[in-house]
Amino acid sequence: MNTKKKILIIGANGGIGKYVVDYFLNISDSPFEIEGTGRHHCAFVEERIPYYLLDIRDKSEFKKIGNNYYAVIDLAGAMPARMEGYNPEDYINSNIVGTFNVLEYCIKSKVDRVLYTQSFGDIKDRSEDDLLLLPDMLPKFDYSTDHSLYVVSKNTAVEMIKCYNAIHGLKAFIFRLPTIYSWSSNDSFYVDGILRKRAWRLLIEKASKGEPIEVWGDPSRKKDMIYVKDFCQMLYKACEASLSYGHYNVGTGIGTSLLDQIQGMIQVFGDNRKSEIIMRPDMPNAPQYIMDISNAEIELGYKPLYSYIDMLNDMKRERDMNRF
Repeated sequence: MNTKKKILIIGANGGIGKYVVDYFLNISDSPFEIEGTGRHHCAFVEERIPYYLLDIRDKSEFKKIGNNYYAVIDLAGAMPARMEGYNPEDYINSNIVGTFNVLEYCIKSKVDRVLYTQSFGDIKDRSEDDLLLLPDMLPKFDYSTDHSLYVVSKNTAVEMIKCYNAIHGLKAFIFRLPTIYSWSSNDSFYVDGILRKRAWRLLIEKASKGEPIEVWGDPSRKKDMIYVKDFCQMLYKACEASLSYGHYNVGTGIGTSLLDQIQGMIQVFGDNRKSEIIMRPDMPNAPQYIMDISNAEIELGYKPLYSYIDMLNDMKRERDMNRF
């Protein structure tokens, strides 16, 4: 008799979702078995687990799946990085209505817990005053950008989850995400609705070719470089946790300076070709932030396993294997 607890990963076909599926499947003696959903076919996931085409914006779609899940990991939703042009209605329909539909499904199906991903866009502007971002910081962000309604929609979803936790006793674990680094064939994202290559992928390309690399602005500004596999660890530990609620920053708690980031890329991806570093203090500064993860360490037993160089080496291995 199968006594494993079933976990549903919504958005299993996404960039993070595929890594989550892979991580859970590779835990030996795991008490969990997983299934996934997504709006599009995904061979990587469909070859590994039961997978259902499901659009969370339509509550009738949930009839496609069963009602015997222990946990739901909700990675779905609309975001600026995947939005061509600007269609704010998508944020309302996916992030607010879609999350409501997920929560209703969880209550009706007696799901024990829900895990949800929130953007750190609501507090990242505070990093200019205080480099360390705390999980319980009050929101501070610009209401006039193309990201504003996205941040509001994700925060609204979090407030709804708090209500379902308080009213229905649905256990809830919220994860505030900065940039999550991972290797995939998709090296681009949308900026102001226009498709552009990710800056860090451009830097790695230059390092791989031995081309000169410019260091813009203040080279000492630090950023928390969190690897997708450490985020997967956090999700797994939240599925095991005995808590009823948790709100966590996703990160390592360590800052890596811009200069160290670039030197690391040259070291790992440059092989025998060593790029010249050109300092450009006249150019704009890079973002800076460090995520405080102390409550995740205490409550979940989370311990980041990947240093910045470890992350780069593993991404290089994933690049060469071309799994994602």
